[in-house]
Amino acid sequence: MSERERPAAVRDPVAVWSEDGGERTALWRSESGARPPRHVRVVDDRMTADAAYRLACEGTALLWRGDYHGARQLLSALGRRVDRKPPKAGGSPRESFHLQRQAQSRRARILGMLLVPLDAVPPEPDGPYGYTVPLRRAPDVREACAEAYGPAENAPEHSLVPLRELLGVIGAHEWRRKGVPVPALGGERVHPAYGVFAPVRGEYVDLVARAELPPGGLAFDIGTGTGVLGAVLVRRGMARVVATDQDARALACARENAQRLGVAPQLEIVGADLFPPGAERASLVVCNPPWLPAKPTSPLEHAVYDPGGRMLRGFLSGLAERLDPQGEGWLILSDLAEHLGLRTREELLRLIADAGLYVAGRDDIRPRHPRSADPSDPLHAARGAEVTSLWRLRGAGG
Repeated sequence: MSERERPAAVRDPVAVWSEDGGERTALWRSESGARPPRHVRVVDDRMTADAAYRLACEGTALLWRGDYHGARQLLSALGRRVDRKPPKAGGSPRESFHLQRQAQSRRARILGMLLVPLDAVPPEPDGPYGYTVPLRRAPDVREACAEAYGPAENAPEHSLVPLRELLGVIGAHEWRRKGVPVPALGGERVHPAYGVFAPVRGEYVDLVARAELPPGGLAFDIGTGTGVLGAVLVRRGMARVVATDQDARALACARENAQRLGVAPQLEIVGADLFPPGAERASLVVCNPPWLPAKPTSPLEHAVYDPGGRMLRGFLSGLAERLDPQGEGWLILSDLAEHLGLRTREELLRLIADAGLYVAGRDDIRPRHPRSADPSDPLHAARGAEVTSLWRLRGAGG
């Protein structure tokens, strides 16, 4: 039975609201995992920003039926009202971090209360299905939404999505269309997909591009994302690279980039949680795990936040048995968590030792992103001290 033939009760989650004297339902779309709102009010251009802000703070979602650009203006106005109360500075970097995360969560929750309809319908009789926002002056979202949500013909006819998330979908489509230039690839571009971390912070790529390769021709790239590190390793002369990821979007994105960059014959993309299936050993295993042991709140945040450091621990604990006797594991990790009091250097070194590994060397690089030099950032001190390192790890018997 196709998605369009399924009864509304099966399509979970579903948003429910009253409009024009009757009850309406639609698929609820939220990449952040937010639940469907319990209270929905239909509004248009007559809604004032102050009234909208009050309703959003109270937990009432606003389903927009007015002009699309009016919705964008209202979203900006809501953002300004939220930002009037900046996050407090805590008594320690750790406390400041958690206060900032709470403020970010509150901001996302309030801005996520402004909803727009998203339909999947034929644009004309007997034409192909396509996504559309049925509002005045709405942009063409067909390609962007197809990339994020899949083909429109497989989607329910009506859905609701927070405008903030729809703008993220549109922005991600532009990133994918234009691509991100990577100096380590001679300026060629990597094209990130929606929900896949873009290599806009190039420090970790530069570390992999300049570190001395161990002897041998096989490398593993663990958690490949866009496939950028695997492509760099192929360009540096690795005869074969097996890149893994467990996210379907990342796997498709990495394969597409491998084709674009002409490295697909040497870069094998496989779906796996951490290491490739089988007992094959590599001369080099590279991993750039999420840097902060905290809970992510959106798909993109999975590249930065990892509850309990699961990926870091899994990589280290399984590394020794997947390395050649003279092989190396490259752990690329920022020390921001240490400056924030979320993890200590001693804890990291203990994890390395407990996994039967030792540190053969380390290469450091300072961040270049603007936030590291922004004194208004509550975490400025920690960001200003941040260093990203490539830890060269070997098995105790190597």
